[in-house]
Amino acid sequence: MAVTQLHLQDRLTRLTLAPELGASLVNWEVMATGQALLRHSDQAALASGTPRPLGCYPLAPWSNRIAEGGFVRPEGWLPLAPNTAHDPYPIHGTAWQQAWQVDHHSARRARLMLHSKLPFTYRAVLDVHLHDGCLRLDLHVTHLDEAATWYGLGLHPYFPRHPDTRLRATARHVWLAEEGQLPSYQAEIPQGWTFDAPGPLPTTVVDHAFGGWPGHCVIEQPSAGYQLECSASGTEHFLLFCPQGKPFFCFEPVSHPINAHHLPGRPGLRLLQQGEEMSLGFTMVYRAL
Repeated sequence: MAVTQLHLQDRLTRLTLAPELGASLVNWEVMATGQALLRHSDQAALASGTPRPLGCYPLAPWSNRIAEGGFVRPEGWLPLAPNTAHDPYPIHGTAWQQAWQVDHHSARRARLMLHSKLPFTYRAVLDVHLHDGCLRLDLHVTHLDEAATWYGLGLHPYFPRHPDTRLRATARHVWLAEEGQLPSYQAEIPQGWTFDAPGPLPTTVVDHAFGGWPGHCVIEQPSAGYQLECSASGTEHFLLFCPQGKPFFCFEPVSHPINAHHLPGRPGLRLLQQGEEMSLGFTMVYRAL
């Protein structure tokens, strides 16, 4: 499928966006060298018609998976069906599977908007700002439905993974699961998953939410000659996804852990009344080494 792209550029980096594909970031790269700062997306990825092989996309009105076929809101049960062919749970909300509209576009800024009626009525806005190698993403949602509803937000960036990639991101606990279930309890972070100091990514599969995150991380890419200094607002969680044998990993700032709609106290979720808003921000700063 033919996809319209928007182009942003500052003195150090350039960025392409695909509003029709869930407000996705396609490629972010260094001007002078073409070095990919997010996972590189080729024409086949762009033509796939889905954000999943692209560089980054917003998650609203929830992040990751929801079990039990839906969740309870004050007015009663909201049923949710699986929204992909590969997962038995509804995953990542509904904003990533819809076409967004361009509200504003200039050399270094873009504002994309979505008016969604799935699975309830809400408005989402993604502000993208590029300046001197700093990429800032601000995601806002406004609840428009009459029935109050639980909300969560996230961003799903894919980063290149090299043999010497290192991560620094402090957290206090990780959410783990009983056998065959979605995560349901907090635990101490096991050895090999702690990143208080820069360390290599795990060699085994990781797909877990970490809590007690102060909102800062550094992704070091020594062999590629750069690092990204990242900061987030509106969240105390990140999700780390390290698939085995793949040339990418995901570090996702999210407002809540996996399946928070069914966890005690619904950690990180917010109950929004009609007209109320929720926001999440993420900034990535490119630094040449």
